[in-house]
Amino acid sequence: MTDRMLKANSGNMVKSHNLNRLAYFAAVIETGSFTKAADRLGVTKAVVSSQVTQLEQELKTALLVRNTRKVSSTDAGRLFYLRCTSILNEAEEAFNEVSQLSEHPVGTLRLTAPNDYGTTVVAPLVAAFRRQYPGCQVELYLGDEISDLMEGELDLAIRVGWLRDSTLLARKLGGFQQLLVGSGKASDLFKDVGHPNDLAHVPFIANRALSEPLHWRFQNAAGETAPVTVQSNLTIDSAPAILAAVENGAGLAILPDYLVRDRLTSGTLTQVLPAWHLPEGGIFLVLPAAKFRAAKVTVFTKMLRQAEKLRENG
Repeated sequence: MTDRMLKANSGNMVKSHNLNRLAYFAAVIETGSFTKAADRLGVTKAVVSSQVTQLEQELKTALLVRNTRKVSSTDAGRLFYLRCTSILNEAEEAFNEVSQLSEHPVGTLRLTAPNDYGTTVVAPLVAAFRRQYPGCQVELYLGDEISDLMEGELDLAIRVGWLRDSTLLARKLGGFQQLLVGSGKASDLFKDVGHPNDLAHVPFIANRALSEPLHWRFQNAAGETAPVTVQSNLTIDSAPAILAAVENGAGLAILPDYLVRDRLTSGTLTQVLPAWHLPEGGIFLVLPAAKFRAAKVTVFTKMLRQAEKLRENG
């Protein structure tokens, strides 16, 4: 919120120095230091300090308690911050509402996605978005943890798997298959695997990011199910890192199709037990509740839908 307001000011959208000072002050509260606030806003620490000092002089009230280790708010500062965030949010909504009327996106698009899907699908799409709209900036945050769209000041999130209940607006973009794969150069690891039950004796790489990385339920076309508990002596919390370990012959792993499709085509990886399937996961677009969508969000969402449609059909 605060950095967006200040960057908007550089484009002559915010004229009030007092409104700027609210944004500087809010940034200090949210980051806990003048240095971090300056880094977030792209200005010097001296500028932030000067603006906050002028704000306190105007109000004739101390808003912050400063010491060598940290910055904290006074009682007056805490109350003032709550009003500041409301004012800045209203102002930003006004800018976004006007920008929606434009045919071209403006401002900074902030989004988050899981490491694997973000690296494979979203990052190339962000590059295409920037080529098409060079006047826009993009901040892409990759990570498998669930980010708070409101606290993180994000415009949208892409979530993969099975969506938890949420008050946010979620739209399903598509789905993906979970595939059991092994290295084509280490086929001896799975040469004797003819049924899911055989996996109990095969080296397996577990994904720590999953809630139950060792328990799987396979099903074949005849409807037969096979619940399996695998044994793992290698656990990794990142799907791209698991992929690298599989390629180097560390064991078998279950990975999403969008991450391994090219390697299956090239023969680098081999799908193990192709007649047996695992539950399909979903790919979701998650948006904060809003009365309107800025053009940057609307356009990128459309690009994402098209990309996911091509990926599934390809």
